Amino acid sequence: MEGLIPVINKLQDVFNTVGAEAIQLPQIVVIGNQSSGKSSVIESLVGKDFLPRGTGIVTRRPTILQLVYVRKEDRESHTQDGKFIPAEEWAKFLHTKEKVYSDFEEVRREIERETERMSGTNKGICLEPINIKIFSPHVVNLTLIDLPGMTKVPVGDQPPDIEMQIRDLCFYYITNPNSVILAVTAANTDFATSEALKLAREVDPDGRRTLAVITKLDLMDAGTDAMEVLCGRVIPVKLGIIGVVNRSQADINNKKEMADAHRDEASFLQKKYPSIASRNGTPYLAKTLNRLLMHHIRDCLPELKTRINVLIAQFQSLLSSFGEPVDDKAQLLLQIITKFASAYCSTIEGTSKNIETTELCGGARICYIFHETFGRTLESIDPLGGLSTRDVLTAIRNATGPRPSLFVPEVSFELLVKRQIRRLEEPSLRCVELVHEEMQRMIQHCGTQQEMLRFPKLHEKIVDVVTNLLRKRLPPTNTMVENLVAVELAYINTKHPDFTEAHLAHRSLTEGGSGEPRQLTTTGSNLTKTFLERQNEETKSSAPELNGGPWKISNFIRGSKLEMNADKGSEQGTSSLPSSGPNSAVPSPSHSRKGGINLLPEVPEQPVMKLSAREQRDCEVIERLIRSYFMIVRKNIQDSTPKAIMHFLVNYIKDNLQSELVSQLYKREEIETLLEESEHIAARRKEASEMLQALQRASQIIGEIRETHLW
Repeated sequence: MEGLIPVINKLQDVFNTVGAEAIQLPQIVVIGNQSSGKSSVIESLVGKDFLPRGTGIVTRRPTILQLVYVRKEDRESHTQDGKFIPAEEWAKFLHTKEKVYSDFEEVRREIERETERMSGTNKGICLEPINIKIFSPHVVNLTLIDLPGMTKVPVGDQPPDIEMQIRDLCFYYITNPNSVILAVTAANTDFATSEALKLAREVDPDGRRTLAVITKLDLMDAGTDAMEVLCGRVIPVKLGIIGVVNRSQADINNKKEMADAHRDEASFLQKKYPSIASRNGTPYLAKTLNRLLMHHIRDCLPELKTRINVLIAQFQSLLSSFGEPVDDKAQLLLQIITKFASAYCSTIEGTSKNIETTELCGGARICYIFHETFGRTLESIDPLGGLSTRDVLTAIRNATGPRPSLFVPEVSFELLVKRQIRRLEEPSLRCVELVHEEMQRMIQHCGTQQEMLRFPKLHEKIVDVVTNLLRKRLPPTNTMVENLVAVELAYINTKHPDFTEAHLAHRSLTEGGSGEPRQLTTTGSNLTKTFLERQNEETKSSAPELNGGPWKISNFIRGSKLEMNADKGSEQGTSSLPSSGPNSAVPSPSHSRKGGINLLPEVPEQPVMKLSAREQRDCEVIERLIRSYFMIVRKNIQDSTPKAIMHFLVNYIKDNLQSELVSQLYKREEIETLLEESEHIAARRKEASEMLQALQRASQIIGEIRETHLW
């Protein structure tokens, strides 16, 4: 059991060298109000005057004090500046390395200098601790932390929130579950108002690690004593309440010896509190603290061992992620290039080891663009969007030229359907753009590898190479997608096997009363057939018989009903004015005359169009045909655009990325520059290495303890 506290002291040394806060070691934290006697208690435990003393706030930085017991016959010899210094007691500071202080007055001055260096000279405080180790045959093995006394009103250079700063500082140390809290209260104040005890109860409500100390018993008012408090009848403290008598300021000024102070303290306790004198006083406090800390360490050690082993594994993993110092830079460069190219291709194919779970990325996102974003956009395009009945009728009329139309001209259908097909080009090019953006974004996704962070210049160069490669592939991909639309525009295939709407459209328009479709006996285009059939239906009942039979469709092709009427009118000797078609403006009977000449009215740019029944049917046929053929083309574009993007962009990058990286980056004159390590990574590796060594040393120290020491 006696070997446990030195083990903790060794661990404290190990972790002080690297400033580790991950391990919370068992220690005794001394808290109390300003001028409650905390420093005097610590000096009594050490048996030496070495802490700054005076009125007001004197302790302005946390002081971590390790007391190490050394036997007189086994005490360590030490040297300073190459000279042997024999001493029974000595001290060392962490910030002065191996310098030995055998004069404790010099220790006090060093504490004052170090405090002023960090906290200033006018009552300011600093959170950075001072670490002192004291070796003596007159101490018990303890680790104590002396904190600034709690105050209410700022003085000197102290900030307005000095009360909260000191309170937070105390909380930082006493919230450590491995700490024993030494709550110091002066006897000449009401114990029920003890700020230290109140603070301790906030973090240790069960009182399992709180010990109360009552100081200045000799300064109580005449006729009063602390018997009720010391016996725990006022406020019970589970670990106990110990009273001590400190040296007065006059005793300190007169350099009263500690041995004399301890004798006077024992005499006072025997005289004033004879029944409990053996359970109070500085020697009893030191033994109690030693026992409490030892048992506390015994309880904490198993968990401490586990914690250290876990941290060793974590820091080994961290250190390996930073990589070892580079020996063969050319080989390392090739490895990094290969690893990046493999990670990039794996992200596209969905075989990456680190699959993203928070968002779609890589190949999955490209698939989403193809089948959700692009597919839904095409499906949302109305085949007749932006195309009014006026546009259809105008196209039909314009396609007939100066002659009135007998049939719906096919050129009007081609003109209108091409106009609609061109609307597919913009979303197709936008699909290329979205895939390009995703492949650009994937560079950063694959660039989170540790090598990329370790070598920032190489990472930057890799990003440039891949970005340029993607940029070079964008024009041919766009050209191919544009060509896909251009190919559809180049030839309107009305014989397409899926283009059944043409037959269905004219069939619905040419059904008779019985509902059976009429049969065509002529050849020609679908549109011509449609309207041949309709015109045949319209003229069958009224056409005269020629050459002993009904008027034939072939005759209808060669002439028109208007021509027959004109011939008929000529035979009757009457002259008829040419009939105006739907594209012409009919002159009013009361048209103007000028100089005996009839003047036709001006033809408006967009004349009022009233659709006849025939024209209405013509428009409906054209619209149905446009819708049917547009859907065929849309299906083709929806299928071929992703294929073109995959071939010209995605697969090309996959197949050529590594060779492009090697050709652009693997240049011997640039290898040194590219593999110049980040200062941040180098510093992190050094810190991780030091911490790993400290943890391994700590594990070794704990491993030296036999299991019998734990119980």
